[in-house]
Amino acid sequence: MAIAMEEIMKIVPNLMDMPSNHMWIDYDEEADVLYINFKKPAHADETVMNKDDVILRYEKDNLVGITILAVSKRFKKKRSR
Repeated sequence: MAIAMEEIMKIVPNLMDMPSNHMWIDYDEEADVLYINFKKPAHADETVMNKDDVILRYEKDNLVGITILAVSKRFKKKRSR
C-alpha cells in the first residue's frame, strides 16, 4: 500500500495533541468503523454516543477510546490496495 509521506506528515500535529502518548488505530473496512484507543487494555466504565454517531469510551473519567461509525461516509477514503 503506497502512502504519500506528505499526507502522513499533515496529521502529525493532531496526533501530538491526543490525550495519550500511545495510541492504537484500527479500521474495520467491512463494518466501516474506525477504532482509536489510547490505552490497552482499556476497561471502559462509561460509554457515551454523541449526536454524530461517535462513541467515546471513558475509564475513571479519562478518555481511553473513540469509535467512529460510518467513517468512510464522513471522510474521503484515499486507501488503495
